[in-house]
Amino acid sequence: MPSHTRLILFAVLILAAGLTFWQTPLVSSQGLTVTAAYVEGALPVDDPASPLWEGGAAVEIPLSAQIIVRPISPEARVKSMTARSLYNGDSLAFLLEWEDASDNSQTVRVQDFRDGAAMQFPLLEGQPFFCMGQEGGNVNIWHWKADWQADMLAMGDMETAYPNMHIDYYFGAEESDDPRTAEYTDVAYVTARAVDNLFAAPLRTSAVEDLIAGGFGGLTSQGMGGQNVQGYGVWQDGRWRVIFSRALSSGEAEDASFALDKVYSVAFAAWDGANSERNGTKSTSQWVTLQFGKAEMAASAAEQPAAAAKAKPQRLILGQTPGWWMIVTLVTLLVFVVIGALIFYRLPE
Repeated sequence: MPSHTRLILFAVLILAAGLTFWQTPLVSSQGLTVTAAYVEGALPVDDPASPLWEGGAAVEIPLSAQIIVRPISPEARVKSMTARSLYNGDSLAFLLEWEDASDNSQTVRVQDFRDGAAMQFPLLEGQPFFCMGQEGGNVNIWHWKADWQADMLAMGDMETAYPNMHIDYYFGAEESDDPRTAEYTDVAYVTARAVDNLFAAPLRTSAVEDLIAGGFGGLTSQGMGGQNVQGYGVWQDGRWRVIFSRALSSGEAEDASFALDKVYSVAFAAWDGANSERNGTKSTSQWVTLQFGKAEMAASAAEQPAAAAKAKPQRLILGQTPGWWMIVTLVTLLVFVVIGALIFYRLPE
């Protein structure tokens, strides 16, 4: 082998050893990161047009059709959405925006399907399957539903869709002009409410359903007592703008909780009711990184040591690595050099 060829091989080997030592990848892909911006005071949880949202950097999230399990539709219409996030000392909020030619929030007829959007957070370390998690890797899902939004705003009802309908007597219901808001004294006639089914709730308190999933077929609502996510959506000029909000911490064991010094994963989904999208027929994203921007206020002297103790480096870097790791890395580099020298001197001309 010619000397210059051996020199090239030796140089490549030394370069590889150096890249390994300094943990420098040859190829790097920049993942998407949603950074929650800090704001003083209350979050704009019911105002998608608030100028406060401009403080959060807009990140365009690509979406694609869910084609893993039925029902599927390769022609899912929502191809991307824009995500922003804000937080204060107590709560976290997201603003999602996407193009949708029609407002599908009136779904009192069985042939109508609603628009919707969802956010998903892993409940364990790491990233489970981005489509509703997996067995042993549960996810917390926040599902905003356009028809629930319409219910809260009294934008449509059965009487509007079917003006000639007749309401029969509701057993066990107290007198009320609107049977949807009646107080039922005998749950034997309202079995769905008896089993904590949110669809049977007489009044909507949020347009978002808080759910848990551990893989396909494992979607479970947290019930009426476990709903702590708020949502508010506005459709205007062919575009949905939907806000999700919740406290940073939660007392629910199966809720995602957020610490400001940590990095999280989040995935997104959207449904276009005009395209008959529902259940698994939807557009989904891959996992996206969620992090918190620095608050414009200093921690108190008592809080600073605790915050420093909790903070964990996201990556081992030169100068901050523990002693044992430095020793192992130096030994590895030395082995590469020795092997390279042997190759250089022992290969035939």
